Amino acid sequence: MYKIIEKLFTFLYPIFRKWGLGSSFASYLSLLLNIAILCLLAYAIYIVFRLVLVTVMMVIAQKTKTKFDDLLVTNKTAKYIAHLIPLLFIYKSVPIILERYEYWEGVFGKLVGIYIVILVLWIIRTIFNALRDYLKLKPRYSDKPIDSFIQVVMIVLWMVGITVIISKLFDIDQKELLTILGAVSAVIILIFRDTILGFVSSVQVSINDMVRIGDWITMDKFGADGDVIEINLATVKVRNFDNTTTTIPTYSLSSDSFQNWRGMLNSDGRRIKRHILIKASSIRFLEEAELNDLKKIHLISEYIDTRKLEIDNYNFINKVDKSLALNGRNLTNLGLFRKYITEYLFNYPGLNQDMLMLCRQLQSTSQGIPLEVYAFSHDKRFENYEYIMSDIFDHIIAAVPYFDLEIFELPSHGKIIADE
Repeated sequence: MYKIIEKLFTFLYPIFRKWGLGSSFASYLSLLLNIAILCLLAYAIYIVFRLVLVTVMMVIAQKTKTKFDDLLVTNKTAKYIAHLIPLLFIYKSVPIILERYEYWEGVFGKLVGIYIVILVLWIIRTIFNALRDYLKLKPRYSDKPIDSFIQVVMIVLWMVGITVIISKLFDIDQKELLTILGAVSAVIILIFRDTILGFVSSVQVSINDMVRIGDWITMDKFGADGDVIEINLATVKVRNFDNTTTTIPTYSLSSDSFQNWRGMLNSDGRRIKRHILIKASSIRFLEEAELNDLKKIHLISEYIDTRKLEIDNYNFINKVDKSLALNGRNLTNLGLFRKYITEYLFNYPGLNQDMLMLCRQLQSTSQGIPLEVYAFSHDKRFENYEYIMSDIFDHIIAAVPYFDLEIFELPSHGKIIADE
């Protein structure tokens, strides 16, 4: 190949000399014609190879089932490769054409060599972009931070490419250049601190499966509450539920605390955990007449009969003096209300009956007795979940007066003045 190029660009000068032209004039004339021939040949090679490579790749993409070659066509990989081939031809031809002009041979040789290095890196980038798009089509990789890994690889390749470019540009041995770069590594680490931290965090996030694209995360420190839409080397983008976008440094995912709701979304139910405050002064023992009235409530009528029989038997056997309600065993309006809420939850169609479900009393507070509902909604979608929870508490709040209980409320300003 080299001999063919040599013959192509060296035959003009001897011809011009035979024609009686001077050495200097023949040299310049052959140089100009050789440059024109080089440009025409390089352009012709580019046109031919672009047509061949693009056509072949498109035909292969149409005939194969895999999407990877289609993505190579989309990212114009063949077109960039077609640019590379005439550049290699020029790179081999420059030393021959400019043999008599050492200075310009060095200048153009370096420029073409640098362009080749940049073009090779660009071709590799298009291949990686096609690979990224291909992997994102796969369900198992769609939620992985592929962009981060590709960015890391490209950074390493660009560093290698810049090293080669500098060594060519200043005629420095690559080993010596690496030694110099090693001496200033502290500065480089300082400059690329976020990138290095982001890379380490990306690896941790991927290996530990901490965050995926599409996950709902909450991070109060950055005001993030929404779905992860992008994971890069340096940042993680979250689309909040108010349609704003929050950008979080990737390394913050491994250094700070955040909440990932994926487990809930993948589970069989979304937790409902909410309480109402019952005024302590409204809690009391129930009398016989009140129990007979409460037996009209379908969900607890059988329970009242069973419990009343148990309590009466206990008090009779132990000869309890029932002239005072405090003696022996008794039913309270709060206890019966808790039982009613429990039965209501078990009969509510929107709740998952296979998961934990209860109504419990929490530690007393200065505002009253917290009565908490703990259950799991079948439907995990936000709007439906909120509807189910509101529907349950609408009913519970409306049911409170039937048990002669009161919900604690802070007195209004007007009420305080009236009391004074």
